[in-house]
Amino acid sequence: MQYYRVQIEEIAKRICSDQHLALYDIDEKMSGKGRIITVYLTKIGGVTLDDCAQFSRALGAELESLDFIPERYYLEVSSPGVQRPLKLKSHYVSAINEKVAIQFTSDGEKKSVMGTLTEVDQDDITLDDRGTLHVIPFKAISRAKTVYIPDWREKDER
Repeated sequence: MQYYRVQIEEIAKRICSDQHLALYDIDEKMSGKGRIITVYLTKIGGVTLDDCAQFSRALGAELESLDFIPERYYLEVSSPGVQRPLKLKSHYVSAINEKVAIQFTSDGEKKSVMGTLTEVDQDDITLDDRGTLHVIPFKAISRAKTVYIPDWREKDER
């Protein structure tokens, strides 16, 4: 997919701009049915089902007309979800002040930490784990995602 991923990304970004959406990520995997190309979208206030459907129609039509993907494929369009993977630096920036779970290597040891992402700079992220600050270099991170922890406390106290 690498050689046509750039083309898909360029088309998707243009359509996102037209539809006031943002491209979060593009994922690709093989299944028994063929190649599955999943495009993840975001926008302030959240992506709706209608947003995904409209984007899917536009991208699907353009991919069909250009016909540069040689094999059979299926196109899926989705929101990255409330517990979304963090891969790019822009993903980390968009998750500032959110709970995140990070797996990383430090001194040859695999470690994990969960906390509030408070800062993202050129080389590191900073997590606040209940008052303990962890500065973790990007190059040490093996896996990261946002974590949704529901607040079960009563919002409306009567």
